[in-house]
Amino acid sequence: MRPVTRVDGRAYPWGAKNVDTDIVIPAHWLKTITRSGLGRGAFETVRAEPGNLFDDPRYAGAPILIAGENFGCGSSREHAAWALADMGVRAVIAPSFSDIFSGNAIKNGIIPVVLPQDAIDRLIAVAREHPVSIDLDSMTVTTPFQDRFGFELDPFRRRCLIEGLDEVGLTLAKDTAISKFEAAADLYRPWLKRESRNEGIAVEGAGRT
Repeated sequence: MRPVTRVDGRAYPWGAKNVDTDIVIPAHWLKTITRSGLGRGAFETVRAEPGNLFDDPRYAGAPILIAGENFGCGSSREHAAWALADMGVRAVIAPSFSDIFSGNAIKNGIIPVVLPQDAIDRLIAVAREHPVSIDLDSMTVTTPFQDRFGFELDPFRRRCLIEGLDEVGLTLAKDTAISKFEAAADLYRPWLKRESRNEGIAVEGAGRT
């Protein structure tokens, strides 16, 4: 996962409420076993409408999405976060998120920024013509017009984003401690290691005729 400390650029000034994960990525895209290419299916039903926001050249490649309350509700599919990341979105700003989507977003390097509706309304107005900035160091969202909106994020989740740590990364960061624990277990409980070895021999022998 790529570390993220700051996201700057144009933002999709969408503001839609109760956007579920089926809108973010329709179910027929879930057959894939790779994250690559899911951006093509992101907001497919919305993009089917002429003049839709996501195909507007003014916002092409925008790294920020501004939405309404309860973003990411519905199915727990992680594909929704994969699709957003694949289309280049690094942050979503909304008044509230589904808990599962919020967790999936962070695991995929996407910042879920919670702001009140009046701040959302202001950012949508600005984003139609101007860039928006999100800073995890100062925990603020700013605009070229001196708007400054503070937001909160769980310290652990914030650290994961800044350091680029998903579950695999967090586990590997504890590699030394895990190795020490396993060595100590072998020393003080050698019978476990011996039983494990014997089980391996038994399994290997079971396949012989």
